[in-house]
Amino acid sequence: MKPNNKYTDLGLEFWANIKLLNQRLGYFERMTKENPKPDFVIPTVQQVKDTFVQEGLDFSKLVQGDKWTGLGKTLTGYFQYRKKVLNTQVEPNLMDVKLAKALFIKMKNELRPKCPLPMNKQKGKKKGFAFFTGIINMLIEANAHGNPCNYDPKELTAITIGGFPVRALSRRIDGAFPSVINPVAIWEIKEYYYTTTFGSRVADGVYETLLDGFELKEVEENLNKKVKHYLMIDDHFTWWTLGRSYVSSPFLGQL
Repeated sequence: MKPNNKYTDLGLEFWANIKLLNQRLGYFERMTKENPKPDFVIPTVQQVKDTFVQEGLDFSKLVQGDKWTGLGKTLTGYFQYRKKVLNTQVEPNLMDVKLAKALFIKMKNELRPKCPLPMNKQKGKKKGFAFFTGIINMLIEANAHGNPCNYDPKELTAITIGGFPVRALSRRIDGAFPSVINPVAIWEIKEYYYTTTFGSRVADGVYETLLDGFELKEVEENLNKKVKHYLMIDDHFTWWTLGRSYVSSPFLGQL
């Protein structure tokens, strides 16, 4: 997914309102007899007014009378955009372990990669290749035109000016191109094919990536250095069935 430029520079005030409405109204509708096929919540004018009144807040920047303001139209437009993208692009591309394994084997046979193909951390019958990570590594190698890539950095990402370090990220990331020193791009991989519950470890992955995003945004704003930042996630059951609210989080435009 590439970011939609319409929503990337709206500021923290905009996202504060998105988060508040998500918190109070939920990300996803409840299944009922009247609504057997629930979908992502798109707040109505009345829901926004009611939510703000209940919280003792002023809704006038979003709603005037019974109509959206300019900011309100942007807000509801974002909710509609997020719903469409999640349903038509994200969900159909999430794989389970069988699909991921089949694609991994197909690519491995076709590409004959020289890049690292790491193993997962499972035991017994589940032990094997980390399929999604391997797929990503093979795709990068196949399109890097011989340029170097650090597929498994074991050090912090650093930004330098004149050969002197001026920033270092707080976390070690999963990959950097071409290097962790002044990278063009960095990425985080979250594959959870064998996860049966949506525990804190999975949720933490979203928050950790948000931290990276905030640090990179500061680098861009104050040092005028742009580092592309990618979050790569997979497993349909984990991210869609159990964690649909969390798979919505990357679309907050802050990564």
